[in-house]
Amino acid sequence: MRNEYTWEIKATSTPLLIKKCSHCHNDRFYCSEKFRLNAQKKNIDVWLIYRCKKCDNTINMTIFSRIKTSSINKKLHKQLSENQIQAAWKYAFSYDIKQKNNIELDFKSVEYKILHDNITLENILSSDIEIITFKIKYPFDFNLKLSSVIRACLNISSKQLERLIELEVISIQEKYLQKKHKVKNESIIKIEVRKLKHNMESKKLNN
Repeated sequence: MRNEYTWEIKATSTPLLIKKCSHCHNDRFYCSEKFRLNAQKKNIDVWLIYRCKKCDNTINMTIFSRIKTSSINKKLHKQLSENQIQAAWKYAFSYDIKQKNNIELDFKSVEYKILHDNITLENILSSDIEIITFKIKYPFDFNLKLSSVIRACLNISSKQLERLIELEVISIQEKYLQKKHKVKNESIIKIEVRKLKHNMESKKLNN
């Protein structure tokens, strides 16, 4: 068993935009992954197009407004012009764009998967490793709770996780794990195996 692993959280959908549709009064719009560009003389406007989940009515989310075309680098301009998905996803998850447009995103609607080794709590307890480390890759932030990731990757119950929190054997960025912690890209999670074993000698981690 190694002492270092990686947990990669990959979003498989973009967050829905929360807004009342003017046509059908539905309140969820999905990202079309397409841009609208409007160039006038030396200036350009760029929007990311969203469509109503029910009637397909469109609304535009502002990416750039009345900026000089020359201020957009050639690579980005090509991505926008060609409706490249990587650019659409970048802006669909962007906190700055969310603030700029004064919109609300439904982060709970984001679907995702976690790529990880199948390591259980039993594996950890049976190892002779003192500290086991997990590095998180999380390129798109969608307000995911760290507790949900730990439970999924270690295949443990809510009660088991609560017990681990009480024992103070899991740390994130050198601070003991709390339920309120959210996932951040490049975060380092550490489990103090020796401390966990010591506590487990007298108390069982019940399911």
